[in-house]
Amino acid sequence: MVPLGDSDLLALGEMVSTDGRGPGGDGPTESIRVRCGRPLLYPVPGEDLPAHLRRRAEATGRRYVGALFAFDLDALPRRHRYSAARFEVNLTDPAALAVRLDGDGGTLGLSWPAALAEPTSTTAVHAVAAARARPGWLARLATRAGSPRAHVFGILRHDFGWMYEDPRGDLLVPRAHGMHALLELPSGVTRVAGALDVRVQVRVTGGRDPYSAGLRESVTFDEAFETDGAAEGAAVRLCMAVDVTGYSRRSTAGHEQVQRDLVELLSEVRQGAGVPESAVRPQPQGDGQFTVLPSGIDESVVIPRLVAGLGQRLRALNAGRSAAERLRIRVALHRGLVKPASNGWVGVAAIAVHRILDSSPLRDALTARPTVDFVLGLADVLFQDVIRHATEPPLPADFAPVTVELPAKGFVEHCWLHIGPEESA
Repeated sequence: MVPLGDSDLLALGEMVSTDGRGPGGDGPTESIRVRCGRPLLYPVPGEDLPAHLRRRAEATGRRYVGALFAFDLDALPRRHRYSAARFEVNLTDPAALAVRLDGDGGTLGLSWPAALAEPTSTTAVHAVAAARARPGWLARLATRAGSPRAHVFGILRHDFGWMYEDPRGDLLVPRAHGMHALLELPSGVTRVAGALDVRVQVRVTGGRDPYSAGLRESVTFDEAFETDGAAEGAAVRLCMAVDVTGYSRRSTAGHEQVQRDLVELLSEVRQGAGVPESAVRPQPQGDGQFTVLPSGIDESVVIPRLVAGLGQRLRALNAGRSAAERLRIRVALHRGLVKPASNGWVGVAAIAVHRILDSSPLRDALTARPTVDFVLGLADVLFQDVIRHATEPPLPADFAPVTVELPAKGFVEHCWLHIGPEESA
């Protein structure tokens, strides 16, 4: 087992006797230390959650994070054995809960692949990427043959942990420990803080005065974690770009109202399509917004819901407003390999979706129909994969073929135009 390195270390603590006795018999003539690793956190996307948690995440927007904890105990003097070890985590935020704890961590709380070299889920990719800088951490989660298995406590609480117990000392409580928890956090949280409490029982055999001594150490932690998008790296994802028409003609107060309306509208539309806000990080652009949706979504479900949601929510938002006050938007959807970089998303699809958004066919279609709240430009790949096979609106007949061509930028792409419903009389 690879010991915890200095870069992994949260604290190196000297354990204090809880009963006035120590490994020397009558007192602590020889110290026992514990090395506490910094908690290792990584995002768990909605598609990898168990069904009941996935529904909860969609309904509440709460965030889920995998947490790895590691501890190393000192080697003991001759005739001494660890007969029990208890590792407790106390999270500062009482709204943060442990929704799953694993005794040996082998499943990482979800579906953990047999071979770490070939992770088969987004969660596994996150975990492997997060642990890359921590040699041996994932190996600590393997089932320990011949060693006591941990008992867990504190499910659905903010104070939880693991306990190893071997009163006889025959099985030898291990000195190197690794545990895994699946944490549920409030929406928007990007840090986890709390305290780690380590307690051990040392059994001394032989001699004139055999006894057991309790030792304890407690340290605090405050660790940040990457959100889903920042941690995932390159993946094929659905890109959505939106722009408001007539924005520059409005007053400053009008600009503020438009921005509020747009942010609320798109958030409601995404959630109505089954995409929780915790899974996206929209890039604000004043009179527009660019969003990369989570990988692994069912586009045959999400895209129709996005289109229907835009029509319904824009109609409700614009009801009773004058023509100058209405929110009218252009929308573009594309799909491709993208990844987060230092100042936003990069990839062909991230560029192409904006080319479609700013194209003449979309601008002309919205200008020519003043009673329409939105127009949508769809990349051909999405039309062929999703819309062509649709049996519910929007149907293939609801789209018209267009060519988006920008000679100055060397861009030409076959796309499809959908015009939203007209304002009711």
